Amino acid sequence: MNIFLKRPSLAGLGAISLIASGLFHGALAAQTGYPLTLENCGRQVTFEKAPSRTVSIGQSSTEILYLLGLADKVVGTALWVGPVLKGYEEVNSKIDRLADNEPSFESVLAKKPDIVAVQFQWQVGPEGVVGKPEQFEELGIPVYTSPSDCTGKENSAASDGVRHQVFTMDLVYREIRDLAKIYDVQDRGEEVVADLKHREAAARAKVASAEGRLSAVFWFSSAAGADPYVAGRNGAPGYIMSALGIENIIKTDDEWPTVGWETIAKADPTMIVAGAMDRRRYPLDSIEAKHKFLETDPVASLMPAAKNGHVFDMDAQAMNPTIRTIEGIETLAEAIAAAGLAR
Repeated sequence: MNIFLKRPSLAGLGAISLIASGLFHGALAAQTGYPLTLENCGRQVTFEKAPSRTVSIGQSSTEILYLLGLADKVVGTALWVGPVLKGYEEVNSKIDRLADNEPSFESVLAKKPDIVAVQFQWQVGPEGVVGKPEQFEELGIPVYTSPSDCTGKENSAASDGVRHQVFTMDLVYREIRDLAKIYDVQDRGEEVVADLKHREAAARAKVASAEGRLSAVFWFSSAAGADPYVAGRNGAPGYIMSALGIENIIKTDDEWPTVGWETIAKADPTMIVAGAMDRRRYPLDSIEAKHKFLETDPVASLMPAAKNGHVFDMDAQAMNPTIRTIEGIETLAEAIAAAGLAR
């Protein structure tokens, strides 16, 4: 039994008055004073005014801007894993996609941005494949990087990085609030954060009875003939499992280590959570290819999780430290409940 459950999109947030419902209390935020200087990933970033031409490199950064009502400020995007948030298809289709993966430095500059919003430092960072922040800043273009990719994490061009501190959604909330302040839409930022917190609490309650009885492995993808990339304990999947009281059988601090199926089978996880994505960088990016592998591989096919149908599909974007991580909690909670594992 394969379960791929999707919660309603955040797109409907604009139609909900969170202030009226009591989810967003607090006084209205003060307007942003410019020039605004923020500490971001160990750098001081200054904005002379609210940006009007944004290039966002990373799906999560782009979707946060959409949720904040800033799509009209976005002139180019890149680095997409899957479909845009439901409800934003038309908006997204009108914005120039510079690349499905990494854009060139020149293509970013061609959009004449007054800010570059970045999800991963391996794109724009000390060893960025697109460029370094200093290269943009020399041209008067500030770079804002998602705190979830630099706080408590050591990035390297040779790997997905090592996360020395446990990821929490507070890092995503910081990004939402920072971007809201940069663009002077702080009230909207607080509404988005309040909605995400409310949804997480509801998902946690759904499977509270399963606390401590379940274990899992999160499988993102696999290169040809290689061991699978699975989730270490400190990233977004670790947060999802912790929120639902599930043990992660992978104990390393590496963000996405490769681990052999023999080792995974020996740990005998209750469930396998498989990443579903549109990206086709590796042979087993495809969710269909993942299922075929689990049905035919001489080791993986004998695992109780595979034999019992406890293979649950999850949008791969939810496996990254993003706003979709909340959707991942909801997806897995519903799958566990539907499979009868929460009894």
